[in-house]
Amino acid sequence: MNKKIWGWFFFDWASQPYNTLLLTFIFGPYITEVLGDGTKAQATWGYGVAAAGLLIAVSAPFLGAIADRSGGRMGFIWLFSIFYVVGAAGLWIASPDSLNLFWVMAFFALGLIGMEMATIFTNAMLPDLGTRDEIGKISGSGWAFGYCGGVLSLVVMLTLFAESATTGKTLIGLDPIFGLDAEAREGTRAVGPLTALWYVVFMIPFFLWVREKKRPDALPIGQAVAGAWPALKVSLKRLPSNQSLFAYLGSSMFYRDALNGMYVFGGIYAAGVLGWETVDVGIFGILAAVTGALFAWLGGKADTRYGPKPVITISVAALALISLGVIYISPTSVFGMSVAEGSALPSIAFYAMGAGIGAAGGVLQSASRTMLVRQADPTRITESFGLYALAGKATSFVAPLTIGLTTDITGSQQAGIAPVVVLLLIGLVLLWWVDPEGNRPAAPVAEAAE
Repeated sequence: MNKKIWGWFFFDWASQPYNTLLLTFIFGPYITEVLGDGTKAQATWGYGVAAAGLLIAVSAPFLGAIADRSGGRMGFIWLFSIFYVVGAAGLWIASPDSLNLFWVMAFFALGLIGMEMATIFTNAMLPDLGTRDEIGKISGSGWAFGYCGGVLSLVVMLTLFAESATTGKTLIGLDPIFGLDAEAREGTRAVGPLTALWYVVFMIPFFLWVREKKRPDALPIGQAVAGAWPALKVSLKRLPSNQSLFAYLGSSMFYRDALNGMYVFGGIYAAGVLGWETVDVGIFGILAAVTGALFAWLGGKADTRYGPKPVITISVAALALISLGVIYISPTSVFGMSVAEGSALPSIAFYAMGAGIGAAGGVLQSASRTMLVRQADPTRITESFGLYALAGKATSFVAPLTIGLTTDITGSQQAGIAPVVVLLLIGLVLLWWVDPEGNRPAAPVAEAAE
């Protein structure tokens, strides 16, 4: 593989810790510990992530249309990289003695917006990296490489920084490095600055090796901004006539929302229901990330051989079964069978579920972006990824909000996960109308827009 492809891989490596360390396995469970109430943490987290998702949904297609018309994605990647770094670094303020949940969620949302928006513009570069038959393998390898970065960052965090709330020691029995105060939870709070620094360092290969193709029809930025909204309106108006793309965006809207819900609340769920500490959740995260890396790589090969649709279908069905199983795991029972007090079986079962979520999630996300490349108009690829983000974020509040509301109403974290199953099943049904090879209209949307 050439340097451009490796540079593109490094975005996944650099950005993955936001998902691994902040969204799921370290910072979320830490907030649960600090608040001392898993139900409150799950509900608050749901509302905050939903708000960030709405902002992404509103802006993504419009910015994508600007990038397509101006012929430039790199400037947007720089801009949202700044959002990422500032948002992640700001989470240092989450002190257990003076936690300001509003500002913590504000920084978290800023970084999340940066990560998601930068991902849109880097994903739009995928068609330039190989042929139609090659991009499945490229996407899977990139996703696997990103998961490896997530695993390594998690190992670093658990062994050198994140301290146990009870012992003040890291996973290997050390005090947090650099003299960080365990009583003030500075080791765990360092997860924000570490995530920011990780991104800064490992985005260097991306910015050095990835270059955009110059487009002869590129417009000056002012004209691109002025024409973006009219072009986007035409694209949206004609979208229902492309049944395959329309169905795929609808399907992905539901199954990606459900998957994000599983990622966001997995650590919080384990901390609240099973009483796991941050270190326990971190080990769970390593397992999920390792299976995610392995199966994303294998899924990329399957994508190349069979196409993305069967890969997506199997992954969504597997996630629906896993999420249903998670609901039936508690400290006193596993899948309806009672267990003795203090039994390790509930934790073992949850580890197994986490491995399954990592495996199916890695495959699903990799195959999903190659499917969009097959469905999209090549001249409007960034706009299409913007619409893909819109599809994912227009209802991205549904999983966090329904999980939050169901948890609030029932007072049960287990019951709060039930909406995830429903969203996955809806996504599975809508896949029926998706043409595996794409069904683009003969007259490109770009011509109609112009």
